[in-house]
Amino acid sequence: MAGTSRPLVVSTLVADGLVGSFGLGVAVEVFGYDRRAMGLPRFDFGLVTERPGVVRTDTGIPVTVEHGLDRLAASDIVTITAWELFTRVPSPPLLDAFREAHARGALMISQCTGAFVLAEAGLLDGLRATTHWKYAGELAARYPAVHVDPTVLYVDNGRLITGAGTAAGVDTLLHVVRREWGAAAANALAREMVVPPHRDGGQAQFIDTPVAACEDDRLGAVLDWAVAHLAEEISVDTLARRALMSPRSFARRFKATTGTTPHAWLLGQRLAAAEALLENSDAPVEEIARLVGFATAAGLREQFTRRRGVSPRAYRQTFRAASGDRAA
Repeated sequence: MAGTSRPLVVSTLVADGLVGSFGLGVAVEVFGYDRRAMGLPRFDFGLVTERPGVVRTDTGIPVTVEHGLDRLAASDIVTITAWELFTRVPSPPLLDAFREAHARGALMISQCTGAFVLAEAGLLDGLRATTHWKYAGELAARYPAVHVDPTVLYVDNGRLITGAGTAAGVDTLLHVVRREWGAAAANALAREMVVPPHRDGGQAQFIDTPVAACEDDRLGAVLDWAVAHLAEEISVDTLARRALMSPRSFARRFKATTGTTPHAWLLGQRLAAAEALLENSDAPVEEIARLVGFATAAGLREQFTRRRGVSPRAYRQTFRAASGDRAA
C-alpha cells in the first residue's frame, strides 16, 4: 500500500444495471469521506465504468460516473460491488484493466458477486475465495480452479480480498482498514458507522472478535466498569451484584440484550485489549496477559491463537512489519 504523503487512489467499478446499491454505499462510507481524524489516510475516491456517464444500480437508481477504465492504472485500491447478471460476461478491456491493476500492485476487493469478475480475469485461480452463499455453487462450477468457501464473511489473499453478500461488505472493508491502518482506526470507523468491529464469520480471522452493543443503561454501566477492570477476576456473580440482579436473571438479561454470554463477552474484550497492547506497546506477553485479565501467559497464547489463528508474538511481528512498510 502506498504511503500517506499523497491521497490513496480508490476506484470502485460500476456497470449499468449491475452495481449493488448497498455495496456502493458501503464503499462510499469507508473511502468517500475524510477519515484522517480516525487514523485513516487521505483517499481520492471515484467511480469507474467503461463508458462514463449515467449508469443505474440494480435497483434502478441513476448514478453519474465521470471516470473511465484508465483511472484503474493509477489506483491503489480497486473495488467492485456486484455483478448480478451472470449472462453478461465482462468485456476484454475491463478484464485487462483488472489484470493490469493487480499486476501493478493494486489491492483488489470484491463484494458479493463481484468475485465473478475477479474469477473471470483469472485472478482467483488456485486461491480460496468467497461470494454470496446463494451464488457460491455457481462460482465454483464456472471456475473450478477457484476454491470457493461459502461459509465465511470474506477471504484475504493479500492483494486479493473477496467478500460475501450484502452486509458482509461492511465486514470486508472494516477488515481492510484494520489490516492496513490498525485496530484503532477500524474500531473508530465501526463506531462512526454504528456497526460491530467484526462479526464472526466461522473462521479464525486476523481481526477483532465481535463486541455486541448494549443499549440497556444498567447493563451498559456494568460493562463499562468491566472494561475498566479487565485485570481483575470478574465473574458473573460480580457483574450481577453490580447490576443489582441475581446471577441467573443477569445472565438471561445479558444474553437477551447483547446476544452473547457474559463469558464470551469478557473473552472478546480481553482479546481486543491484548490486541491493542500488542500493536501499541512493547510490553512482553506475560505482562499483557496480566493487564487484560488472563491468569497466565499460556492462557492468553492459547485463546489468542485459537481465536486469531496466529500467536500473540506473530501478530505483533506482522503488525509491526505492516506498519513499517506503510511508514516507508
